[in-house]
Amino acid sequence: MIEIWGLRTCDTCRRALREVRAAGGAAELRDVREDGMPAALRARAAAAFGEALVNRRSTTWRGLDDEARKLGPEALIAAHPAAMKRPLVVAGEALHLGWGEDVRGAVLGA
Repeated sequence: MIEIWGLRTCDTCRRALREVRAAGGAAELRDVREDGMPAALRARAAAAFGEALVNRRSTTWRGLDDEARKLGPEALIAAHPAAMKRPLVVAGEALHLGWGEDVRGAVLGA
């Protein structure tokens, strides 16, 4: 089972879900706002991606005050889940960030 962590309203997250399923994979979209993200996964993602885990082009990021922007990636995502770069793809033990060609290839085996 491939877990796609993001937002149900995110076009990229929905496209990732659709493409994984079209390739015959089992996938589930988990909304970080509605479902939350387990602390262990958040810590793992922050360790793997560091500052890249934060989407500094998002509306959420632009609406944050200076104090919130000073938080580390893990604490920031815990407090403001929509500030996470999307999607975070969990495929077995592997973590992938975004849905670029490199991630598609790794996840879909193409």
